[in-house]
Amino acid sequence: MAAATLIGPPEIYTLKSNPNPTTTTATQTITTVTTNDGFIDQMVANFNSIGSNRQPPMGLTENMSPTFLSTGNPCLDFFFHVVPDTPSETLVERLQLAWSHNPLTTLKLVCNLRGVRGTGKSDREGFYAAALWFHQHHPKTLASNVPSLADFGYFKDLPEILYRLLEGSQIRKTQKQEWTQRKFGSKNKRSSALFGQRKTKKKQSKNNDGDNKGWKGTAKDSLMSEEMVARAKAEKQTAHALKEEKRIALAKKLVERYNRDPNFRSLHDAISDHFADCLKKDLGFLKSGSSTKTSLAAKWCPSVDSSFDKSTLLCESIAKRIFPREEYEGLEEAHYAYRVRDRLRKDVLVPLRKVLELPEVFIGANQWGLIPYNRVASVAMKFYKEKFLKHDKERFEKYLEDVKEGKTTIAAGALLPHEIIESLGDGDGGEVAELQWKRIVDDLLKKGKMSNCIAVCDVSGSMYGIPMEVSVALGLLVSELSAEPWKGKVITFSAEPQLHLIQGDSLKSKTEFVRNMDWGMNTDFQKVFDRILDVAVNGKLKEEQMIKRIFVFSDMEFDQASANSWETDYQAITRKYKEKGYSSCVPQIVFWNLRDSKATPVPATQKGVALVSGFSKNLLTLFLDNEGDVSPLEAMETAIAGPEYQTLVVLD
Repeated sequence: MAAATLIGPPEIYTLKSNPNPTTTTATQTITTVTTNDGFIDQMVANFNSIGSNRQPPMGLTENMSPTFLSTGNPCLDFFFHVVPDTPSETLVERLQLAWSHNPLTTLKLVCNLRGVRGTGKSDREGFYAAALWFHQHHPKTLASNVPSLADFGYFKDLPEILYRLLEGSQIRKTQKQEWTQRKFGSKNKRSSALFGQRKTKKKQSKNNDGDNKGWKGTAKDSLMSEEMVARAKAEKQTAHALKEEKRIALAKKLVERYNRDPNFRSLHDAISDHFADCLKKDLGFLKSGSSTKTSLAAKWCPSVDSSFDKSTLLCESIAKRIFPREEYEGLEEAHYAYRVRDRLRKDVLVPLRKVLELPEVFIGANQWGLIPYNRVASVAMKFYKEKFLKHDKERFEKYLEDVKEGKTTIAAGALLPHEIIESLGDGDGGEVAELQWKRIVDDLLKKGKMSNCIAVCDVSGSMYGIPMEVSVALGLLVSELSAEPWKGKVITFSAEPQLHLIQGDSLKSKTEFVRNMDWGMNTDFQKVFDRILDVAVNGKLKEEQMIKRIFVFSDMEFDQASANSWETDYQAITRKYKEKGYSSCVPQIVFWNLRDSKATPVPATQKGVALVSGFSKNLLTLFLDNEGDVSPLEAMETAIAGPEYQTLVVLD
């Protein structure tokens, strides 16, 4: 059988990385030696560094305000500019520049892009685009970091990468478009058919001349019925044949790629190895009675004959690693493959999934009353909650009541703040969303509070859609994490900035309050700081009374507001504060980018500013109980400094 070529992975793990990689550059350094000649000493000390400290290029925002077009550091550009709506071509462009600048930092930033925990951004699509680039240009690095990649995201990322390598980077987008077309196309067809059927029945009713005894079938109709049954049977057989043909084609495609492409084979083997290793460890935990230590490998391992399995043949590859050939001497290869795949299902996945108490297991068995709701993951809870209410209403409502009273917990970690707010309108009345929002606020507050800070949310026209929803959600979250007297306050800016004291005692009421605020089309960022400065001057506030930090959730496409044609918004802010006698207390600004854009408020060297991006709440942890100085590079380096990033290695 052709699939037998999957046996035996290449020895990719024998490669060792340098724990302290160095980056070579074309510039030679000169050892500093004093010559007692002032000019030569200054030349030796500073000549080579002057060019590297050159100011980044400048341009204009979409609204004609002066801005930098880069931070001057390609890695920081990647960290700040790559957001969920960044086109894959733009992402790859920035990725190539960052890799040329610092490979290891770039690898860490890609993992930060995917991270669902810690300081990660939860940008799954961006991560997949980067992973495909890695496979093309640095395949050994991608394959050798497989275990770490699964830790940053989840196990399912691994077969997904293989699938996209086989079917193309745009396959999911194409499938979504086809699904939408089928869904709405079939609805229109059904509506037309139903309308035609009603007309036919109405016509038949008229032809019966008032006979209400009902319509009786004729021999002709009976023949038509038999023809329809025969046609349906033929269509079913054709569909089955096409399905089988597709399955064989997928398998052939995989085997051909596996045998032809050594880089693909290395990645496929590395993924199979990781799944097999984790599953074997989990079986050990199960046998020793330590089932609480089991990983989620069994949950995300492709099921035998699932779509992932048919396209990647991972089940065969994983099964052969768990049940080696030596245990099946004398069996033909095809029989061996069949036996171990069956054992993978029965002896590995079924018992481990049972221990994990996955909701899908209970749902599939129609055992709604046995679902342990406190073990349901955050995304699954969001997806299944209406089904829980339908099939297990009493138990599920009791569970939600227990969560409110603090008797049990609800998961929320993998959800983005704007996704929770979006689900307030779901069929459960928003009850789950309220509890999940409270959970993320409580979890963040355990790590610290924010003091002396406020959020500024861009609600201008250029932010329309998801970026604006994220801006409001993150602004609301910052207001809830802030200590008094800053708690519950947020500033919006468009044509006229407004300070809002958020009203309401529930997420739903607070969100409705925010949505009813005045929004406009302009992006007059300068007015926010002009107002703050006017308040300080008119109130004769001392420098120590001034606000310390301001979060700006925006796309950075600010309006032109300075008389100086090439003065950036941040330069104008610092100038105005200096002119009013507040030069030492210019607020620290956290520029939080939410839309694909070239606008860059400050260069990498600017002190008192942080540049971050994305839709996740996780980067807020950088600023909890942290009133120290900030800088763009420091914020980025802190975000990728966790122990999970230390396992990453660059091999090619």
